[in-house]
Amino acid sequence: MPETPYAGDPRDPRDLPLGDGRLSSSPRKNYVWPCRVPFGGGGAFRDGPWIRSDGTWDSTIKPSVQGDVGYDNYRYEIKVDGDKRRLIGNGLPEHHTGRFPIQRDDPAFQYDRNPNSIRSDEISFNLPTNPQVAQSPSCVPMGTIGVMRSGVALFNALDGEGRDAVAHEIQDKCNGHPERDGHYHYHNLSQCLAEKGGRGHSELMGYALDGFGIYGFFGEHGEELTNADLDACHGHTHEILWDGKPVVMYHYHATREYPYTVGCFRGTPIQVRHNGPPPGTGRPPMFPGVGF
Repeated sequence: MPETPYAGDPRDPRDLPLGDGRLSSSPRKNYVWPCRVPFGGGGAFRDGPWIRSDGTWDSTIKPSVQGDVGYDNYRYEIKVDGDKRRLIGNGLPEHHTGRFPIQRDDPAFQYDRNPNSIRSDEISFNLPTNPQVAQSPSCVPMGTIGVMRSGVALFNALDGEGRDAVAHEIQDKCNGHPERDGHYHYHNLSQCLAEKGGRGHSELMGYALDGFGIYGFFGEHGEELTNADLDACHGHTHEILWDGKPVVMYHYHATREYPYTVGCFRGTPIQVRHNGPPPGTGRPPMFPGVGF
């Protein structure tokens, strides 16, 4: 079926292009290049009125999972040792979350019955402090593709059925939710991290698993970016502040439109050891050495 041309403003949260079907087997702008298909199912079971038949959706009327749960045992730190940047934490967020599992009296329950509870798990990633653009881009896994400055894992834009997760699944007020083993994660830039525009280039929001930075919505002069401003992996190159110094470097940006953050890796991602089932039979673990 041919795609319906999108004629709206991708910066307008009331009229965003739906990402369903935008999967590719190579780098492609406006798409996600996933490492694994088919998908294992799961996610929201019913579409809400915020998803329209014309291939757009309105994020301003989509509900959030209710609740205000804090985590006193949150732990996350970044250590630089020579040419390595070590991300160490327990996967819990620094901010409050909604109440999971989603409760029956929560309006979100009529669309998404996420039965999972949020739990901690040790994480440790060693990323290059001076990442390099690879000879060829590479696919992104179904699981962690980066870690944000809140200590929360970033997943790609797809849900368990290969749909636009941000549009279909119900997240909490910080754009996060747990998967089947309790790992809390985002599929887009959390509004609990996002900064205001008009002050120049966005702040660093996190790191992709190839070591490159993930920045917010705004470009060099404070303008809000769209996919049209970025390459097929959702990034570009210009001078940024990197470890306190101005450096001309490739980096990713978040946008309001799908695929939201990283559509493919532009650098060489670290190898994450999977102890779980082989590809195609189950979801891979988020973190090194953690089986599902």
